[in-house]
Formats: sequence, structure tokens, C-alpha cells
Amino acid sequence: MSTPRKAPTMADVARLAGVSPMTVSRAFKPDSSVSEATRDAILKAADELGYVFDSTASNLRSQKTDFVAVTIPSINNANFADTLRGLSEGLKARGLQILLGYTDYDTAEEERLIEQLLRRRPEAIVVTGGQHTPRARRMLENAGIPVVETWDLPVEPIGHVVGFSNAHAVQGMVDHFVSQGLTRIGFIGGDTGRDTRGADRRAGFVAAMQARGLATDRLIAAGPPPISMREGARAMGRLLETLPDTQAVICVSDLSAFGALTECQRRGVSVPGQISIAGFGDYEIAEIAVPALTTINPFPRDIGARTANLILEVLDGKLTTPRQIEIEPELLIRGSSV
Repeated sequence: MSTPRKAPTMADVARLAGVSPMTVSRAFKPDSSVSEATRDAILKAADELGYVFDSTASNLRSQKTDFVAVTIPSINNANFADTLRGLSEGLKARGLQILLGYTDYDTAEEERLIEQLLRRRPEAIVVTGGQHTPRARRMLENAGIPVVETWDLPVEPIGHVVGFSNAHAVQGMVDHFVSQGLTRIGFIGGDTGRDTRGADRRAGFVAAMQARGLATDRLIAAGPPPISMREGARAMGRLLETLPDTQAVICVSDLSAFGALTECQRRGVSVPGQISIAGFGDYEIAEIAVPALTTINPFPRDIGARTANLILEVLDGKLTTPRQIEIEPELLIRGSSV
């Protein structure tokens, strides 16, 4: 086994480029006064040596860490991936990077991550959802940096908000089905407190049905989040066996809706001839399914992009009071429903 080489230093780069170590340090800063020719020589020397600039000391002096902390509940959810993409694209022009924490839909884990992330003094922190443990809320309230809650419209926001009402979005789906003469409607998922946004969608379904005087007894549990295609299929099987006269079903996500669709195909149940199916999220799988899934597009990438713009406005001193940016989800009627 070879002995690891000693990492090149700033002094090594300075010697090769023929400048002082201080000039090397300035050349790696985005707002540097170093000339273009000098910068090019320094970067060429750094590249030749395999040198990576260590910004730790500089950040300690400037009290800037150049990263934004973010917590998301799932790392394999296409919607959250799109939100991160929009956020990252909006921040990178300013040289800000994302430090990501994965909560697995667990508020206790979110609390632990928030503490860990805040210890690193991020420029801002973005959290998914508006429900937190009391301690997590206190930490966010006293963080001294911009706090943005996303994917929700919390009743008592901590700071800034970029999101939408999950309950209201599903109510629109119920209204559509009822307008088509479908009144025996079921709901799959959102049955645990871990996924607060899923629970809000289920609550929105119940409220919309009750407002129209319709029964709300077609609620099918699908287990802890994230709900998979397999769990959606199993839940659909239970619904078809226990309440075969169901005319439509709304699923907590497109993945569970795809599972429900395949279960109907497996059993020879016509979609939408015998039952209509709808999901949530406008995942790629919803569009390519046969038939394509009716769903709700919450514009996840836009949530990320608008969060990034908001953070930059705060850091630039252009925004000094909390702002709530409400995203309006879009109902997409496709082949899986009437």
C-alpha cells in the first residue's frame, strides 16, 4: 500500500504561480480584485498541483459559510428532488451550496438534524413542512438566520413560507369527481401522523366529502410513508374486496396510484370504465402509465426556485419581513378518470 501524498498547500500554489499566498487566497474569492491574468495563472497552478482551496479560515473571519441547510423527508421522491434542483440552481449563481439532511418523515429526526445543521452556521435553513417538535421550533425561531418552511401553509409560520395547502388541493380533486357524477369515492394513504402533508390531503378529502353530505367511510390505510407502488396495490385490493361499488379513488401520491392502477388491471377492473383513479405529484410515471394518471401538479421545482429567490432577497437586505409565497397546484385530468 502506497503512503498517501501530502496535500499541496496555498504556499505551494503561490510558489508555482509566482505570487504571494495572500494573492492566492484572494483569487479564490468571487468578489476578488485580482486581475484576470493573475487569477488564470493561479488557477492553472492549482489545477496542476491538484490543490483544493480550503475556505474554512476565510469563512471564520467573514462569518459566512456559503451554504444553505435543507431538510427533506425522502431522498428517493421525485418531487423533493425537483425542489432541490430548483433551489440549487437558484443559489449556485451566488456561490451558495446546499447541505442536505434526510428526516425519513420523522419529526424527532428532523429535530436532531436541525440542531446539527444549525451548529454549522448556515446562511439560511429550509425545512419541508410546517409541523415540528416544540424544541425544533424553538431552535428555528432563535436561529438568527432566514428560515423557510416549504411544501405547506403552516397556521403559525416560523418565518418565510413557500408552499400550498395540501388539503385544498385534494378538495379540488373531490369537486371534480363529484361534478362528473361520482359520489362513492375512496382515499388511499395519509393514515399516519408521520407524513403530515399526506395527513392533510386525507383531511382535505374528508372535509370535501362531508361538505357535500357524502360518506367518508372509504378510507384505506396504506402504512407508514413513503407509500410504495406495492402498498398502493395492496390497499386497492382491500378497497375492491370490501367496497366493490366504489366509483373513484384518490391516492396520496402518484406511486400509490400507479400501484392501484396495476391492481385493477390484474383483477380485470376497467379504469376508468368501472373505477376512476387519481394520484398526487405529477411524477413521470403518472404521464407514461396506461392509462395516464389523473393527478395534481404541485410545481415542486418552482417551490425550490422561488425559495432560492426569497433567500437571496433576504441575504441582500431587500426583504426584512416574513413573506408567504403561495403556490397554486394544477389539477391534471388524464385517462384514468372520467
